[in-house]
Amino acid sequence: MAPSGSGSVKRSCQRVLYWIPVLFISIIVCWSYYAYVIQLCIESMGNIGEKVVCLLAYHVFFIMFAWAYWKTIFTKPMNPSKEFHLSYADKELMERVDRGESQQELLRRIAKDLPVYTRTMSGAIRYCDRCQLVKPDRCHHCSVCDKCILKMDHHCPWVNNCVGFSNYKFFLLFLAYSLLYCLFTAATDLQYFIKFWTNGLPDTQAKFHIMFLFFAAAMFSVSLSSLFGYHCWLVSKNRSTLEAFRAPAFRHGADKSGFSLGFSKNLRQVFGDEKKYWFLPVFTSLGDGCSFPTCLVNQDPEQPPTPAGNNSAVKNGDNHPFPAKPLRESQSHLLNSEKSWPEHDVGEDKEKHGTSNPAMTIENET
Repeated sequence: MAPSGSGSVKRSCQRVLYWIPVLFISIIVCWSYYAYVIQLCIESMGNIGEKVVCLLAYHVFFIMFAWAYWKTIFTKPMNPSKEFHLSYADKELMERVDRGESQQELLRRIAKDLPVYTRTMSGAIRYCDRCQLVKPDRCHHCSVCDKCILKMDHHCPWVNNCVGFSNYKFFLLFLAYSLLYCLFTAATDLQYFIKFWTNGLPDTQAKFHIMFLFFAAAMFSVSLSSLFGYHCWLVSKNRSTLEAFRAPAFRHGADKSGFSLGFSKNLRQVFGDEKKYWFLPVFTSLGDGCSFPTCLVNQDPEQPPTPAGNNSAVKNGDNHPFPAKPLRESQSHLLNSEKSWPEHDVGEDKEKHGTSNPAMTIENET
């Protein structure tokens, strides 16, 4: 019992420590609010019109930033649905069979009807031994959360949460509004920052808040602009941070553009179809997080594309049937949608839809 109690205390301490970065950001934001509203606007600005405009605009950016940050932190990451988990009987059978062909055959039976199209780099079905499930496409196991996360992008210590399918839009808006917040603060504080160095401000404590406020806003603006620009690029290519470092593997091999459907459809996959909700931290992403439309290129010529909805079986070299899986609604929505903007992405001309699930070997992957 002692080791168990010790482990529980250790985990509790870790959970508390994980909140330190969030607490640090919260303290910085609270101080910036006091420095801008009280010390800069109320105490230092003499022009009433300038004061009112700055206070109104500042509170718009502040509210949107705080809303997006809150949603990023407290939106729980989505985990794979039950169909990807091994049943109780399958778990018992997995424990009894040898770690060889028998176990692989069992996993083939479990995975053959699931909508999975990606593999490991060695060509195996992506299986999480720790969660005991077949990983959906773009799903990864987070070592910090100790769970498999749908469309995992990365684990962010600044929000103490995994950034994935359920909160990726919120994370992007958090970066955007925090950048706007810092840029607006630095821009409106600049003239008073210059007055500080030219002794144009009264010798009060406000001058020090104004000075440090400009330094903090400018410093965060530089770091946020690069991070936000990088994630905008990822969205345009329909990649996660993990996929940018390690391209997803399909039957024909690794393909960094395997999920890219063109700029407009990539954007809609994250932000949704209704533009009026794009800039609000409300969930509008398309799909279910378990399956995604793909642009399969360099397909095996011996495996012609199968129309979506065709359930005829396709056999691999080992004579294991792998039925062609129809696209889920979350996949076909973008592929069949007529509501789209003009696109000239060469990759879309090569799309192969409804491709049968390729034959795979199996290996454990955590």
